[in-house]
Amino acid sequence: MSEHSTLTGAPPPAGGDLVTGPRPVAPVRPDGFAGTLAGGLLLTVRPRQWVKNLLVVAAPAAAGRLASPHTAAELVLVFALFTTAASAVYLLNDARDAEADRAHPDKCRRPVAAGTVPVPLAYTLGALLALTATALAALLCNTATAALLAGYVAMQIAYCLLLKHILVVDLAVVTAGFVMRAMSGGLALGIPLSRWFLITAGFGALFMVAGKRYSEAVLMGEGEGGTRALLREYTVSYLRFVWQLAAGVAVLAYCLWALETDGAAGGSLWRQLSMVPLILAVLRYAVFTDRAAAGSPEDVLLRDRPLAVTALIWALLYGLSVTTL
Repeated sequence: MSEHSTLTGAPPPAGGDLVTGPRPVAPVRPDGFAGTLAGGLLLTVRPRQWVKNLLVVAAPAAAGRLASPHTAAELVLVFALFTTAASAVYLLNDARDAEADRAHPDKCRRPVAAGTVPVPLAYTLGALLALTATALAALLCNTATAALLAGYVAMQIAYCLLLKHILVVDLAVVTAGFVMRAMSGGLALGIPLSRWFLITAGFGALFMVAGKRYSEAVLMGEGEGGTRALLREYTVSYLRFVWQLAAGVAVLAYCLWALETDGAAGGSLWRQLSMVPLILAVLRYAVFTDRAAAGSPEDVLLRDRPLAVTALIWALLYGLSVTTL
Protein backbone atom coordinates (compact mmCIF):
# COMPACT_ATOMS: atom_id res chain seq x y z
CA MET A 1 0.00 0.00 0.00
CA SER A 2 1.36 3.45 -0.91
CA GLU A 3 2.02 6.17 1.65
CA HIS A 4 -0.43 8.41 -0.22
CA SER A 5 -3.34 5.99 0.15
CA THR A 6 -2.58 5.52 3.84
CA LEU A 7 -2.51 9.24 4.60
CA THR A 8 -5.55 10.19 2.55
CA GLY A 9 -7.72 7.31 3.69
CA ALA A 10 -8.25 6.00 0.16
CA PRO A 11 -9.38 2.37 -0.07
CA PRO A 12 -6.49 -0.08 -0.15
CA PRO A 13 -5.99 -2.20 -3.24
CA ALA A 14 -7.51 -5.66 -3.34
CA GLY A 15 -5.45 -8.13 -1.36
CA GLY A 16 -3.98 -5.43 0.88
CA ASP A 17 -2.88 -6.75 4.26
CA LEU A 18 -3.09 -3.62 6.42
CA VAL A 19 -6.85 -3.65 6.95
CA THR A 20 -7.66 -6.24 9.60
CA GLY A 21 -11.11 -5.07 10.66
CA PRO A 22 -13.92 -2.67 9.85
CA ARG A 23 -13.00 0.96 9.28
CA PRO A 24 -13.90 3.34 12.12
CA VAL A 25 -17.21 5.08 11.60
CA ALA A 26 -17.30 8.82 12.30
CA PRO A 27 -20.03 9.88 14.75
CA VAL A 28 -23.20 11.04 13.02
CA ARG A 29 -24.37 14.05 15.00
CA PRO A 30 -28.06 14.84 14.40
CA ASP A 31 -29.43 18.31 13.65
CA GLY A 32 -32.14 20.33 15.37
CA PHE A 33 -33.53 19.46 18.80
CA ALA A 34 -32.10 15.93 18.54
CA GLY A 35 -28.65 17.49 18.37
CA THR A 36 -29.02 19.32 21.69
CA LEU A 37 -28.16 17.84 25.07
CA ALA A 38 -31.80 17.85 26.21
CA GLY A 39 -32.95 16.25 22.97
CA GLY A 40 -30.16 13.70 23.11
CA LEU A 41 -31.07 12.69 26.66
CA LEU A 42 -34.72 12.35 25.70
CA LEU A 43 -33.84 10.13 22.74
CA THR A 44 -31.44 8.05 24.84
CA VAL A 45 -34.13 7.07 27.34
CA ARG A 46 -36.22 5.87 24.36
CA PRO A 47 -39.76 7.19 24.99
CA ARG A 48 -41.16 4.98 22.22
CA GLN A 49 -40.10 1.91 24.16
CA TRP A 50 -41.98 2.97 27.28
CA VAL A 51 -44.93 1.17 25.74
CA LYS A 52 -43.31 -2.05 27.01
CA ASN A 53 -43.95 -0.89 30.56
CA LEU A 54 -47.70 -1.02 29.95
CA LEU A 55 -47.25 -4.71 30.71
CA VAL A 56 -47.63 -3.72 34.37
CA VAL A 57 -51.40 -3.81 33.81
CA ALA A 58 -51.32 -7.40 32.54
CA ALA A 59 -51.93 -9.26 35.82
CA PRO A 60 -54.61 -6.84 37.14
CA ALA A 61 -56.34 -6.98 33.74
CA ALA A 62 -56.30 -10.78 33.81
CA ALA A 63 -57.98 -10.66 37.21
CA GLY A 64 -60.52 -7.99 36.21
CA ARG A 65 -59.11 -5.49 38.71
CA LEU A 66 -58.73 -2.34 36.61
CA ALA A 67 -61.89 -0.47 37.62
CA SER A 68 -61.00 1.12 40.98
CA PRO A 69 -59.16 4.48 41.31
CA HIS A 70 -56.77 2.89 43.83
CA THR A 71 -55.76 0.25 41.28
CA ALA A 72 -55.25 2.90 38.59
CA ALA A 73 -53.07 5.05 40.88
CA GLU A 74 -50.98 2.05 41.94
CA LEU A 75 -50.41 0.98 38.34
CA VAL A 76 -49.44 4.50 37.26
CA LEU A 77 -46.85 4.49 40.03
CA VAL A 78 -45.46 1.09 39.03
CA PHE A 79 -45.39 2.17 35.37
CA ALA A 80 -43.42 5.31 36.31
CA LEU A 81 -40.97 3.30 38.41
CA PHE A 82 -40.31 0.79 35.63
CA THR A 83 -39.94 3.63 33.12
CA THR A 84 -37.36 5.28 35.38
CA ALA A 85 -35.47 2.02 35.84
CA ALA A 86 -35.55 1.20 32.13
CA SER A 87 -34.33 4.71 31.27
CA ALA A 88 -31.41 4.21 33.64
CA VAL A 89 -30.50 0.96 31.92
CA TYR A 90 -30.67 2.57 28.46
CA LEU A 91 -28.30 5.33 29.59
CA LEU A 92 -25.82 2.89 31.11
CA ASN A 93 -26.01 0.54 28.14
CA ASP A 94 -25.47 3.29 25.55
CA ALA A 95 -22.56 4.71 27.52
CA ARG A 96 -20.87 1.32 27.67
CA ASP A 97 -21.57 0.49 24.02
CA ALA A 98 -20.80 3.93 22.54
CA GLU A 99 -17.77 2.78 20.55
CA ALA A 100 -19.43 -0.38 19.26
CA ASP A 101 -22.61 1.49 18.32
CA ARG A 102 -20.62 3.63 15.89
CA ALA A 103 -20.07 0.52 13.75
CA HIS A 104 -23.81 -0.07 13.35
CA PRO A 105 -25.67 1.50 10.38
CA ASP A 106 -28.53 2.72 12.59
CA LYS A 107 -27.21 2.78 16.15
CA CYS A 108 -24.37 5.12 15.17
CA ARG A 109 -27.03 7.86 15.35
CA ARG A 110 -27.74 7.23 19.03
CA PRO A 111 -26.96 10.42 20.99
CA VAL A 112 -24.20 8.89 23.14
CA ALA A 113 -22.49 7.26 20.16
CA ALA A 114 -22.86 10.48 18.13
CA GLY A 115 -21.36 12.58 20.91
CA THR A 116 -24.51 14.59 21.67
CA VAL A 117 -24.64 13.14 25.20
CA PRO A 118 -21.21 12.80 26.88
CA VAL A 119 -20.40 9.31 28.08
CA PRO A 120 -19.63 10.41 31.70
CA LEU A 121 -22.99 12.20 31.90
CA ALA A 122 -24.82 9.11 30.64
CA TYR A 123 -23.14 6.96 33.28
CA THR A 124 -23.89 9.45 36.08
CA LEU A 125 -27.51 10.05 35.17
CA GLY A 126 -28.11 6.33 34.60
CA ALA A 127 -26.78 5.43 38.05
CA LEU A 128 -28.86 8.22 39.65
CA LEU A 129 -32.08 7.07 37.98
CA ALA A 130 -31.45 3.43 38.94
CA LEU A 131 -30.97 4.34 42.61
CA THR A 132 -34.00 6.65 42.56
CA ALA A 133 -36.31 4.02 41.08
CA THR A 134 -35.24 1.40 43.62
CA ALA A 135 -35.52 3.77 46.59
CA LEU A 136 -38.97 5.02 45.58
CA ALA A 137 -40.18 1.44 45.09
CA ALA A 138 -39.12 0.66 48.67
CA LEU A 139 -40.84 3.79 50.01
CA LEU A 140 -44.06 3.85 48.00
CA CYS A 141 -44.77 0.18 47.15
CA ASN A 142 -44.82 -3.09 49.04
CA THR A 143 -41.76 -5.21 49.70
CA ALA A 144 -42.45 -7.64 46.86
CA THR A 145 -42.66 -4.86 44.27
CA ALA A 146 -39.50 -3.18 45.58
CA ALA A 147 -37.62 -6.49 45.51
CA LEU A 148 -38.80 -7.18 41.97
CA LEU A 149 -37.71 -3.76 40.71
CA ALA A 150 -34.36 -4.02 42.50
CA GLY A 151 -33.87 -7.44 40.91
CA TYR A 152 -34.78 -6.00 37.51
CA VAL A 153 -32.22 -3.20 37.82
CA ALA A 154 -29.51 -5.56 39.07
CA MET A 155 -30.24 -8.08 36.31
CA GLN A 156 -30.16 -5.41 33.60
CA ILE A 157 -26.86 -3.99 34.87
CA ALA A 158 -25.41 -7.52 34.93
CA TYR A 159 -26.73 -7.93 31.40
CA CYS A 160 -24.95 -4.77 30.22
CA LEU A 161 -21.69 -5.83 31.87
CA LEU A 162 -21.59 -9.58 31.25
CA LEU A 163 -24.73 -11.57 30.57
CA LYS A 164 -25.35 -10.21 27.08
CA HIS A 165 -22.14 -11.96 26.03
CA ILE A 166 -23.32 -15.43 27.14
CA LEU A 167 -25.07 -17.55 24.53
CA VAL A 168 -28.80 -18.20 25.23
CA VAL A 169 -28.54 -16.48 28.63
CA ASP A 170 -28.86 -13.15 26.83
CA LEU A 171 -32.22 -14.24 25.40
CA ALA A 172 -33.37 -15.47 28.82
CA VAL A 173 -32.44 -12.23 30.59
CA VAL A 174 -34.24 -9.97 28.12
CA THR A 175 -37.27 -12.26 28.27
CA ALA A 176 -37.20 -12.17 32.07
CA GLY A 177 -37.33 -8.37 31.93
CA PHE A 178 -40.67 -8.53 30.12
CA VAL A 179 -42.02 -11.14 32.53
CA MET A 180 -41.01 -8.98 35.51
CA ARG A 181 -43.00 -6.10 34.05
CA ALA A 182 -46.01 -8.37 33.64
CA MET A 183 -45.66 -9.62 37.23
CA SER A 184 -45.15 -6.23 38.86
CA GLY A 185 -48.75 -5.00 38.70
CA GLY A 186 -49.99 -8.21 40.29
CA LEU A 187 -47.42 -8.04 43.07
CA ALA A 188 -48.21 -4.39 43.77
CA LEU A 189 -51.91 -5.20 44.20
CA GLY A 190 -51.48 -8.57 45.90
CA ILE A 191 -53.00 -10.51 42.99
CA PRO A 192 -52.02 -14.20 42.73
CA LEU A 193 -50.24 -15.01 39.46
CA SER A 194 -51.49 -18.14 37.71
CA ARG A 195 -49.18 -20.63 36.01
CA TRP A 196 -50.90 -20.09 32.64
CA PHE A 197 -50.38 -16.35 32.91
CA LEU A 198 -46.65 -16.78 33.58
CA ILE A 199 -46.16 -19.37 30.83
CA THR A 200 -48.01 -17.31 28.23
CA ALA A 201 -46.21 -14.10 29.22
CA GLY A 202 -42.81 -15.79 29.30
CA PHE A 203 -42.98 -17.51 25.93
CA GLY A 204 -44.77 -14.56 24.34
CA ALA A 205 -41.87 -12.37 25.42
CA LEU A 206 -39.32 -14.91 24.15
CA PHE A 207 -41.12 -14.91 20.78
CA MET A 208 -40.61 -11.14 20.44
CA VAL A 209 -37.04 -11.18 21.78
CA ALA A 210 -35.90 -14.00 19.50
CA GLY A 211 -37.71 -12.33 16.59
CA LYS A 212 -35.81 -9.11 17.26
CA ARG A 213 -32.48 -10.98 17.32
CA TYR A 214 -33.46 -12.84 14.15
CA SER A 215 -34.18 -9.56 12.37
CA GLU A 216 -30.85 -8.11 13.50
CA ALA A 217 -28.97 -11.22 12.39
CA VAL A 218 -30.52 -11.12 8.92
CA LEU A 219 -29.88 -7.38 8.62
CA MET A 220 -26.22 -7.61 9.63
CA GLY A 221 -25.59 -10.88 7.83
CA GLU A 222 -25.06 -14.29 9.42
CA GLY A 223 -21.81 -14.39 11.36
CA GLU A 224 -21.65 -10.58 11.64
CA GLY A 225 -22.38 -9.17 15.07
CA GLY A 226 -22.45 -5.43 14.57
CA THR A 227 -23.05 -4.01 18.04
CA ARG A 228 -24.05 -7.44 19.35
CA ALA A 229 -20.94 -9.57 19.12
CA LEU A 230 -22.95 -12.55 20.35
CA LEU A 231 -24.93 -12.54 17.10
CA ARG A 232 -21.89 -14.12 15.51
CA GLU A 233 -22.55 -17.18 17.66
CA TYR A 234 -26.19 -17.51 16.61
CA THR A 235 -27.20 -18.83 13.22
CA VAL A 236 -30.26 -17.43 11.51
CA SER A 237 -31.81 -20.90 11.45
CA TYR A 238 -31.35 -21.28 15.22
CA LEU A 239 -33.00 -17.94 15.98
CA ARG A 240 -35.84 -18.85 13.63
CA PHE A 241 -36.28 -22.10 15.56
CA VAL A 242 -36.41 -20.21 18.88
CA TRP A 243 -39.06 -17.69 17.85
CA GLN A 244 -41.18 -20.34 16.18
CA LEU A 245 -40.97 -22.59 19.24
CA ALA A 246 -41.77 -19.71 21.59
CA ALA A 247 -44.76 -18.60 19.51
CA GLY A 248 -46.14 -22.13 19.50
CA VAL A 249 -45.78 -22.62 23.26
CA ALA A 250 -47.31 -19.19 24.01
CA VAL A 251 -50.36 -19.90 21.84
CA LEU A 252 -50.74 -23.41 23.26
CA ALA A 253 -50.56 -22.16 26.85
CA TYR A 254 -53.13 -19.45 26.18
CA CYS A 255 -55.49 -21.91 24.50
CA LEU A 256 -55.20 -24.39 27.39
CA TRP A 257 -55.99 -21.59 29.83
CA ALA A 258 -58.93 -20.39 27.71
CA LEU A 259 -60.38 -23.89 27.50
CA GLU A 260 -60.19 -24.44 31.25
CA THR A 261 -63.59 -24.56 32.93
CA ASP A 262 -63.96 -22.47 36.06
CA GLY A 263 -67.70 -22.56 36.65
CA ALA A 264 -68.41 -19.29 34.81
CA ALA A 265 -70.04 -20.23 31.52
CA GLY A 266 -70.21 -16.68 30.14
CA GLY A 267 -66.64 -15.86 31.02
CA SER A 268 -65.44 -19.15 29.63
CA LEU A 269 -67.21 -18.53 26.30
CA TRP A 270 -65.69 -15.07 25.78
CA ARG A 271 -62.32 -16.40 26.88
CA GLN A 272 -62.51 -19.18 24.32
CA LEU A 273 -63.51 -16.74 21.58
CA SER A 274 -60.50 -14.59 22.48
CA MET A 275 -58.25 -17.36 21.19
CA VAL A 276 -59.10 -16.40 17.60
CA PRO A 277 -57.77 -12.80 17.59
CA LEU A 278 -54.80 -13.83 19.73
CA ILE A 279 -53.73 -16.47 17.20
CA LEU A 280 -54.30 -14.03 14.33
CA ALA A 281 -52.20 -11.40 16.10
CA VAL A 282 -49.34 -13.87 16.59
CA LEU A 283 -49.54 -14.89 12.94
CA ARG A 284 -49.58 -11.25 11.85
CA TYR A 285 -46.54 -10.39 13.95
CA ALA A 286 -44.80 -13.50 12.62
CA VAL A 287 -45.09 -12.04 9.10
CA PHE A 288 -42.84 -9.15 10.12
CA THR A 289 -40.51 -11.44 12.03
CA ASP A 290 -40.11 -13.73 9.03
CA ARG A 291 -39.31 -10.70 6.85
CA ALA A 292 -36.64 -9.66 9.38
CA ALA A 293 -38.67 -6.47 9.97
CA ALA A 294 -39.19 -6.98 13.73
CA GLY A 295 -35.95 -5.37 14.88
CA SER A 296 -38.07 -2.78 16.72
CA PRO A 297 -41.10 -4.61 18.16
CA GLU A 298 -42.62 -1.38 19.45
CA ASP A 299 -42.68 0.02 15.90
CA VAL A 300 -44.47 -3.07 14.61
CA LEU A 301 -47.06 -2.90 17.39
CA LEU A 302 -47.67 0.84 17.04
CA ARG A 303 -47.62 1.24 13.25
CA ASP A 304 -49.29 -1.85 11.80
CA ARG A 305 -53.01 -1.09 11.67
CA PRO A 306 -54.31 -4.66 11.09
CA LEU A 307 -52.27 -5.86 14.06
CA ALA A 308 -53.61 -3.00 16.20
CA VAL A 309 -57.21 -3.79 15.23
CA THR A 310 -56.71 -7.47 15.97
CA ALA A 311 -55.25 -6.59 19.36
CA LEU A 312 -58.23 -4.36 20.16
CA ILE A 313 -60.66 -7.15 19.27
CA TRP A 314 -58.74 -9.51 21.52
CA ALA A 315 -58.81 -6.92 24.33
CA LEU A 316 -62.58 -6.54 23.96
CA LEU A 317 -63.24 -10.28 24.14
CA TYR A 318 -60.75 -10.68 26.96
CA GLY A 319 -62.41 -7.83 28.86
CA LEU A 320 -65.83 -9.46 28.44
CA SER A 321 -64.42 -12.72 29.80
CA VAL A 322 -63.25 -11.13 33.05
CA THR A 323 -66.28 -8.87 33.58
CA THR A 324 -68.71 -11.81 33.30
CA LEU A 325 -66.85 -13.94 35.84
